[in-house]
Amino acid sequence: MKDPQRLLGAALVSCALAAGVGAGPAYAQENQLWISAPYETVLPGADADGGAPERSLAVRVSRDVADDRVPAGRLTVDVGEIASFARVSWPANCEPESEVKAVCDVPEMPAGTESVPAATFGLRALPGADVGASGYVRYSAVAGEATSHPAETRVGVGNGPDLGLSQADDQHGLRPGSRTSVRATLSNSGNRTADRTLLWLDASYGLRFEQRHANCEYRAHETGTSALCVLDEAVAPGQRYALNTGLGVGRNALYERFDHSVHPYSDEALEEMRGDWTWTRGTGAELDLRPLAAARAAAADPDLDPQDNYRAVMLNARNTADLKLGGSRVGGAAGDTVTARVTVLNRGPAWVASLGAGAAVATVRFRAPEGTTVGPLPEEDCWTAEDGTSPTTHFCRTPIYLHDKASYTFEIPLRIDRVVRGAHTTVATLNDDPELSIREFDPNLRNNSARIVVN
Repeated sequence: MKDPQRLLGAALVSCALAAGVGAGPAYAQENQLWISAPYETVLPGADADGGAPERSLAVRVSRDVADDRVPAGRLTVDVGEIASFARVSWPANCEPESEVKAVCDVPEMPAGTESVPAATFGLRALPGADVGASGYVRYSAVAGEATSHPAETRVGVGNGPDLGLSQADDQHGLRPGSRTSVRATLSNSGNRTADRTLLWLDASYGLRFEQRHANCEYRAHETGTSALCVLDEAVAPGQRYALNTGLGVGRNALYERFDHSVHPYSDEALEEMRGDWTWTRGTGAELDLRPLAAARAAAADPDLDPQDNYRAVMLNARNTADLKLGGSRVGGAAGDTVTARVTVLNRGPAWVASLGAGAAVATVRFRAPEGTTVGPLPEEDCWTAEDGTSPTTHFCRTPIYLHDKASYTFEIPLRIDRVVRGAHTTVATLNDDPELSIREFDPNLRNNSARIVVN
């Protein structure tokens, strides 16, 4: 089991991965479609009553460039490789051509539309299907002159619980100092019971857990607080529980994120998720699950399909953060290399973090002062524009988060080729990065530039 904390700062994890993609723009330019479908799914075998739960596969057709209309088309689905162990339920827009192939009507994509739903069909393991059997469902699509690269979903059969979390809605416009909650449904769509559940929670730095439960352990880290909870309620096939996490919205909240995941409990899984960190047990009332549906009895096994075990929710507050740029003055003789420092200070009141897109809080742009040359910059943080302009433009970026009242300093080596009294350059932030726009949260852009002065 991977450490869920590593998921922070990355792009949001989705439960369905693109199974087949094309390399170019769509219909009008390169006649290219993309097919998006789950990368993999596991069909539960027979449960205690002899039935097998059904899985759904949702397929979409998309394109890169949405400038032109793409006419209605067809999606071909081939289930020949899984026919020996699975039964397919075709939707109304799919016409079977044989026992193992169907053609589905795909609606047109008007100009401005990037994707459309193509088909959602059901799969169920056949009675007596061998556990461990596997094969691929394969797809292709055509619309007018546009065609797709082939795509596929791997389908297997297994026995075990299949815990999952519903996706809670993102929240916007939260008021700093207020309270909110994230509501989700914990369910088991497998064919075996999870006797106990291991629940992982992570609230970003501008949020706080309203309660510290006695059956949970907590640890603070740079970007927030994590919790590990052991839930003793058995979750049987078909069982659904309400999971409600109360959160306080801090005075420093802005772009916040709440992550949670569920796994069948084991001592090994708990120790792996604890890692080498220090955790502190809560002292409040135990966290319990409230059942939403009746349960059926079964035996315990590892989780069948972990693709829906993890969810992330974005919670944005109405707040501001004033970034201020500080420059420096340096001096030296011709031939010297000096270090100029540029500091990005977050004056608050909010901290700033890009926990979804993973963008830098601030990217600064600068050129070498007259008579100097910029020396080697750290490759992981800085780069040089390769546009042939003179003088050359350089860029450096901060980490993806900056706490309130905290600062981050760039060190810029400058070789003095010749002494020019009062040589200077302006360093300024890029305020319109589409991944994290400074203009949207910074109320004072006048202090987002500074000077490097040499001699």
